[in-house]
Amino acid sequence: MKGVDVRANSYVSKTRIVDDGKSINRKGTLVRLVKYMMTYKYLLLLALFLTVGSNLLALVGPKLSGQAIGVIEADVFNVDIPKVLYYAVLMVVFYLASALLSYLLNILMIHISRKVVYRMRKDVFDKLMTMPVGYFDTHQSGDIISKISYDIDTINTSLSNDVIQVLASFITVVGSLAMMISISPQLVLIFVFTVPLSMILTKKITGMTRPLFRKRSAKLGELNGFVEEQISGQKTIKAYNQELNTIDKFDAKNKEAVDAYYKADYYGSVVGPTVNFINNLSLTLVGVFGAILYLKKVMLIGDISSFVLYSRKFSGPINETANLMSEFQSALAAAERVFNLMDELEETADAEDVIELSDVAGEVEFSDVSFGYTPEKRIINNFNLQVEPGKMIAIVGKTGAGKTTLINLLMRFYDVDEGEIAVDGNNINEVTRKSLRKSYAMVLQDTWLFHGTIFENIAYGKENATMEDVVRVAKAAKIDGFIRRLPEGYNTILSDDGTNISKGQKQLMTIARAMLLDANMLILDEATSNVDTRTEIQIQQAMRKLMENKTCFVIAHRLSTIRNADWILVVDNGEVAEQGTHEELMKKGGFYYNLYKAQFD
Repeated sequence: MKGVDVRANSYVSKTRIVDDGKSINRKGTLVRLVKYMMTYKYLLLLALFLTVGSNLLALVGPKLSGQAIGVIEADVFNVDIPKVLYYAVLMVVFYLASALLSYLLNILMIHISRKVVYRMRKDVFDKLMTMPVGYFDTHQSGDIISKISYDIDTINTSLSNDVIQVLASFITVVGSLAMMISISPQLVLIFVFTVPLSMILTKKITGMTRPLFRKRSAKLGELNGFVEEQISGQKTIKAYNQELNTIDKFDAKNKEAVDAYYKADYYGSVVGPTVNFINNLSLTLVGVFGAILYLKKVMLIGDISSFVLYSRKFSGPINETANLMSEFQSALAAAERVFNLMDELEETADAEDVIELSDVAGEVEFSDVSFGYTPEKRIINNFNLQVEPGKMIAIVGKTGAGKTTLINLLMRFYDVDEGEIAVDGNNINEVTRKSLRKSYAMVLQDTWLFHGTIFENIAYGKENATMEDVVRVAKAAKIDGFIRRLPEGYNTILSDDGTNISKGQKQLMTIARAMLLDANMLILDEATSNVDTRTEIQIQQAMRKLMENKTCFVIAHRLSTIRNADWILVVDNGEVAEQGTHEELMKKGGFYYNLYKAQFD
């Protein structure tokens, strides 16, 4: 037998811990974000052009202001008004042009961020479709939804606002510095002291806040997972009068999330005021030393005015960037969670030499199969079974005996640890998953319907299904009469997960959906648990007729529904305790006999 990859089997033990703050690569996260943005490099070049143009035009304003003041200073008693107005009009023109380019830039960045986020969300969803079942068995749905919605929205906000502000700030700072040097190199020496001080404090504070923002995203994911779980279980909560207990649990989760938010925002908000204080200090020093230079006739009033305006432009972006760091840290933490999901193990790819299953007869064989969801705990031990084509095999046993696990192995939702499973003599590890799963029609105890018409839900698994096809299987599943009594019949829209119909009716629709598939094997995992006994017997008869000459695997707790099975397997502790027909097992008076009697006595 070929070696089997069992990564999906031990998913719990092999999944990386991604929200504890220990396995984070900040540089790698930034590089991956940049790669997403570079997909639209020509739009980014246009954004860069608009950014440079807008900021350079804005930088001309203080120079013109200084020249206007210089005209006034030259002759206070005989001011050249036309020349002053000339400089003033030029300032207005430059500032208006800068504002227009800035507006266009904001529109462009929103467009770019929308494209990036669309692609990122699509990549995440596509990734989820390649993940093994084991991932969804070990991760809360609410936390996954939080990553694909809230975390990506956080990234979107940062890309559309923060990135362009940081870029604009860089250009403004460099341009302002160049202009200040051209006006007074002596006053620029003030910033040699204040700027490094700002950078050191900012780096130290952001180093403290980074884990806090990471924890904030993780706690929100936990809260979403808890809320999703409690909302879906409202009937159970009310039935057991657990409302107050659930509220207490929510309060605890909510407090953890709020505390995480508070700590991240509290320490993140320290950066802005700290840098702002240093900038105000530098502005004060500029005023003091500028006055000294004026008194010594080294500088003119106009030059000092221009220098002060440039110093504000120089320090303002530094302060804004410091304020943006908290938002950027939040976006970075969100991106880390999203990329960690993208880096999770995918379902093992089919080998290059695998074959496609076709014209499946339905012969299935388990040979010395052993399996456990985790390496330290085996559920199936040396299991052997041979099923002839067209036979109905019933699998019964106590809860936890391994019945559903057998179905997971048949469909390759999980791979065996030892032994092999064969369909028509082909090891299922040597055939494509797609062709293997298309060979089965499957109905689970947990019904799943999507928002859409009843026709669309029943025809879900079969392309080009006609109304006649859907009606035929609906009649066989004993659901046609109910559907026709609805106002829109088969065009009735089901709400999310079919919450506007009963569980039994949902289950009948999923059974009809399975009947419609052109599959040569059928799996029923407690598929009739939500219907009454009489309807269940009718459905079994109808399905038996529709599935003639097709192999059927039926898991059932209600033993009365499997009396007509060709073969019954009694599973206990992952092994076949008994097997035979209903009559044979009843005559033995063993495990099956006791199970059967326990249900009817």
